[in-house]
Amino acid sequence: MLIGYIFLTIAICSESIGAAMLKVSNGFKKWKPSALVVIGYSLAFYMLSLTLNHIPLSLSYATWSGVGTVLTAVIGVKWFKEELNVKGLIGILLLISGVVLLNWQ
Repeated sequence: MLIGYIFLTIAICSESIGAAMLKVSNGFKKWKPSALVVIGYSLAFYMLSLTLNHIPLSLSYATWSGVGTVLTAVIGVKWFKEELNVKGLIGILLLISGVVLLNWQ
């Protein structure tokens, strides 16, 4: 099961990098960030498919999407100077709580 979480971690990180590069690509007008979008999402889906050999779909996808959302929000705040209000922080805390509860066995 540990290998499944390693695959899942790689999937989450590569998806978040791909999402960040979407912003940098300027609507796919810049080829280097655009290539990183394709590579990031391709790796994310490949790693997620490997994850499914070890962790059930419902748990894998919920963790991937929840943690990916949180990580992408953090990237937005840290590198793109996006603002996060109280509602956003509460949403992030709820996402983290949901992922923790789903993975608690």
